[in-house]
Amino acid sequence: MSTLPKIAWIGLGIMGSPMAENLIKAGYAVTGYTLEQDKLQRLDDNGGTAANSIAEAVQDADVVITMVPASPQVEAIAYGPDGIVENAKSGALLIDMSSITPQTSIDLAKAAGDKGIRVLDAPVSGGEAGAIEAVLSIMVGGHQADFDAARPILEALGKTIVLCGPHGSGQTVKAANQLIVAVNIQACAEAVVFLEKSGVDLAAALDVLGGGLAGSTVLARKTDNFKNRDFKPGFRIDLHHKDMGIVTDAARTVGAALPVGTLVASLVASLRAQGDGGLDHSALLRGVERLSGHTTES
Repeated sequence: MSTLPKIAWIGLGIMGSPMAENLIKAGYAVTGYTLEQDKLQRLDDNGGTAANSIAEAVQDADVVITMVPASPQVEAIAYGPDGIVENAKSGALLIDMSSITPQTSIDLAKAAGDKGIRVLDAPVSGGEAGAIEAVLSIMVGGHQADFDAARPILEALGKTIVLCGPHGSGQTVKAANQLIVAVNIQACAEAVVFLEKSGVDLAAALDVLGGGLAGSTVLARKTDNFKNRDFKPGFRIDLHHKDMGIVTDAARTVGAALPVGTLVASLVASLRAQGDGGLDHSALLRGVERLSGHTTES
């Protein structure tokens, strides 16, 4: 019998499925629940156990990990008679890896704590590729002892794992991450259109830019998306729109000005309003093309 903690995983989407599979590869017993039957079948095919409900998934788990889109979904799976808080055993550790508002994380830690359930907020950065390759950056909020207990599990999922402060701190750092990523993608998209309209060899230009100060993880990860106009979602515009709302609201609360971030948030919202919400966030390129009268759309 394995001495590793038993894990319940709630939310098996683009990020959640490969992350749960990495835990299985690391030797953990993973019981999962999600709304999509095909994702449950995928978990089962990869050595996990599919549950019929949240309550069934979490009732015997030592650790419950959640990865769902936003605060309303976290609240839906956490609360109520069929939710995690009412059905997880006392002493269990709940690790929420969703990207939500810091206040939602703080409230969840309080509500779960009243039931004897420990909580960490642990949102991630790295997208689908980072999830598949288990090289995510994981920013954590909560108590040191709980972080220490969770670290072996998190090390099966990511490469950079940092306790950032008390409950909600992980979400605050993730909001800052999403601000930087969105602004960076927008700058890259503008550069791509500028280069193409100037008649420059785009592949050569991006190659040399990537080797200099303009180089970034964003440029490295999204270069092929830009060159091939491949906007298959790794991280959807819809989700980045949600995250830009989180960071702009949080910044307003603490009195931090986001002059560039606010503009990019508007551009993300505009792209979503034009029907591109289901595309990868590298599709910010489409917005720049439209503004420039230069488009490859059919």
